[in-house]
Amino acid sequence: MAGEEVDVLVVGAGQAGIAMSEHLTARGISHLVLERSRIAESWRTMRWDSLVANGPAWHDRFPGLEFDDMDPGAFPQKDRVAEYFEAYAEKFAAPVRCGVEVTSVRRKLGTAGFHVSTTEGPFEARYIVAATGAFQKPVIPAVVPESAPVTQIHSSSYRNPGQLPAGGVLVIGAGSSGVQIAAEIQRSGRQVHLAVGAHDRPPRSYRGRDFCWWLGVLGLWDAATPAAGAEHVTIAVSGADGGHTVDFRELAAEGVVLTGRASGYQNGIMTFAPGLKEDVDRGDANYLGVLDAADAYIERNGLDLPEEPGARVLRPDPECLTNPVKELDLAAEGITTIIWATGFARDYGWLQVDAFDEKGAPRQQRGVSAEQGVYFLGLPWQSRRGSSFIWGVWHDAKYIADQIGIQQSYLEHHESGALVGSGV
Repeated sequence: MAGEEVDVLVVGAGQAGIAMSEHLTARGISHLVLERSRIAESWRTMRWDSLVANGPAWHDRFPGLEFDDMDPGAFPQKDRVAEYFEAYAEKFAAPVRCGVEVTSVRRKLGTAGFHVSTTEGPFEARYIVAATGAFQKPVIPAVVPESAPVTQIHSSSYRNPGQLPAGGVLVIGAGSSGVQIAAEIQRSGRQVHLAVGAHDRPPRSYRGRDFCWWLGVLGLWDAATPAAGAEHVTIAVSGADGGHTVDFRELAAEGVVLTGRASGYQNGIMTFAPGLKEDVDRGDANYLGVLDAADAYIERNGLDLPEEPGARVLRPDPECLTNPVKELDLAAEGITTIIWATGFARDYGWLQVDAFDEKGAPRQQRGVSAEQGVYFLGLPWQSRRGSSFIWGVWHDAKYIADQIGIQQSYLEHHESGALVGSGV
């Protein structure tokens, strides 16, 4: 059955979909954005209550609209971020239809374009932009069985300490989500254990400038590929409480017990891999390396920024770092909840085209898929380190809009019947 026709169908109305719509609108390319829930829904319902953006308001935004109701150096609260994207979509009348879920996309046979099935009926599209990003499906590793006598939730389902059963909490994963959740629960009066793996921990600010500024002037946002072995290293950074550098020794001083990476579970006993101190030391080296690069930049450019010698002073190693916990009897320690801050997996089951490798990862270059007519947006390292961030996805969207425009111009040339090399 034929459906509504559209040149470009954008799937998802989060930051990627809204950015994509702006650039398509600017180029005069007909398109439609379908969103299964509301604009920026993940900011509303897949985040904890106290979450703020990890970048300051002056940085974590699109070029065409500021957070005009707050200090540029403040960190917007999650609902304010969602409102920002709603306002941005209204600013240029983005053609967004909410409450429409795309269930399948298949290539047409014998002609260009795609059949699209949705909960509101079929569509026909010449181009598809998958703007759902790479973080659709929460991942809980198969370590602790569901039958274990402990509550298990993913960080995307955590809202606040009050939702948890009485007792201690084990947070597994020490990226931005894990460290912020662990700190909040510890300060609520509960005992928290935090399982820490490999991570980077940049300074929140240094010598009067936020780390977002430092990564910019040092050219690190534009790095095209992660360092060897760092593809899956988490970044521990926080905008909470006005923004501060994540410090695992400070968390330990507040009472959080650090452990190594969770490696197994049997009969109520959680075991942890060795290497906690080494992971923390490597995080320190990353932190100090940014300070070194910043100092060199200041000297090279003759900037007058206040010195900050205290930034290089590290706390003494706590007991849990020098004599790490190897195993933990959850019941004996009073731990009743495990929060898995272990990230997300991609879920492109609806996109039934030849655009994925054997592991299900998109085969693409800067978002241009190996399947002609299909584009991806919002992927980590799509074009650079900054691709997963609000401002970064805006620039990636512009590139994809340009590529779609180029393809359209070739089609228009073909359909005009122009002859090339006819000799007449």
